[in-house]
Amino acid sequence: MALLKSKTVFFCKSCGNEFPQWYGKCPACGQYNSIIEQKHVALSKNAPAVRATGAKPQPITALQQEKEIRFPTGMAELDRVLGGGSVQGSLVLIGGSPGIGKSTLMLQICGKLCENGKVLYVSGEESARQIKLRADRLKVSSENLLVYSETAMSSVLEAVDEQSPDVLIIDSIQTMYDEAQESSPGSVAQVKACTMTLMHLAKGQGITVFVIGHVNKDGAIAGPKVLEHMVDCVLSFEGDEHSSYRILRAVKNRFGATNEIGVFEMADCGLTEVPNPSEMLLSGRPENTPGTCVTCVMEGVRPVLTEVQALVAPTVTANPRRTCNGFDYNRGAMLMAILEKRGGLKVSTMDAYVNIIGGLTVDETGGDLAVVLAMASSYIDVPIPDDMAAIGEVGLSGELRMVNQLQQRLAEVKRLGFRSCVVPKQRKGGEVRVDGLNVIAVENICEALKKILRKEH
Repeated sequence: MALLKSKTVFFCKSCGNEFPQWYGKCPACGQYNSIIEQKHVALSKNAPAVRATGAKPQPITALQQEKEIRFPTGMAELDRVLGGGSVQGSLVLIGGSPGIGKSTLMLQICGKLCENGKVLYVSGEESARQIKLRADRLKVSSENLLVYSETAMSSVLEAVDEQSPDVLIIDSIQTMYDEAQESSPGSVAQVKACTMTLMHLAKGQGITVFVIGHVNKDGAIAGPKVLEHMVDCVLSFEGDEHSSYRILRAVKNRFGATNEIGVFEMADCGLTEVPNPSEMLLSGRPENTPGTCVTCVMEGVRPVLTEVQALVAPTVTANPRRTCNGFDYNRGAMLMAILEKRGGLKVSTMDAYVNIIGGLTVDETGGDLAVVLAMASSYIDVPIPDDMAAIGEVGLSGELRMVNQLQQRLAEVKRLGFRSCVVPKQRKGGEVRVDGLNVIAVENICEALKKILRKEH
């Protein structure tokens, strides 16, 4: 008697919704060309119900509150992004472009993890000999580090039952396959099935699982969006292929903040931590040059100083060109309109380019004032003092609004050797003061242009 029957469904890679037919545009999320076809195996009506666990519903007041068990990974920057260390029984997904350093990062932390437990490193892309060569280069060697070159999930589960590791590393999820699925490895069905198996393994046996995932051409983790919903943490490893610096960013974290970053530098001996990213981002900054301004943004609980560069030049086409790198394009266009309307600078007929140095993405409003001052400095060709920073949000009427954690930002500005900082004027609670730092409080961008660039409105 057949208990299973197969049918074809259509699956959206962006939002994870299923549809009975193909659409060029997903009705749920609106993405184009994101729906793919796959075989779906469903239980028949006569199939008996299967109970996954013996757990029963109980009132929430009867549940015992237990604090999660955390342990260090051996790299402080990774512990920061994870929220203070890795959590026992968690499922962590690490994504990034090829060659960015995902496998190197995982193999490096094995040296520390093996001091307190057993680690099983499963690779579907490299042979055990290749992993050994990379481990020798990274100076990672321990009897508690077990290397297994395999792609079948059934063999991986057997190895887990036999070795009982404390940490399991899968490199990568796109190479694993479940024999019960008819599709090829890397397909939507295979990625979902393998991730679900690893999730039950992590939650059921308390094994910490790190999963490496590839990214597609759009920069998103390859596979369906539901893959990110299954795991506890999603870490994105970013970096320019022409730069040695790497940024590890938490996209999702059930055990900590989602706006933390960790900074690494790729060297001959592997990844080295950058405990002070502000110095790295400000290294090589030009002196006495128009069009550059320093601001301080908050990445989680860490203040980070970054350099904002702008170039405003006469256009040679009918439609002026606007380009933003590391800054939201629409917000950059809005700040240009505010600068022209409230600041009195005719920038609408100019080409404008905004660039955030170091590969950092400024997605908070605290960098608005620095972008405005950098564009104004480039337009009138007057440099901003090298020892000055700017922090503040710019409103549509040109007013400057306060940002959160201003005291902590100013302390970081002072620590990096800056002597003055432009901030919005506080209406309540008094002015913010930092010893040794000249805090310049202004109400709007007109006042800021007069005090800093000596520009009369």
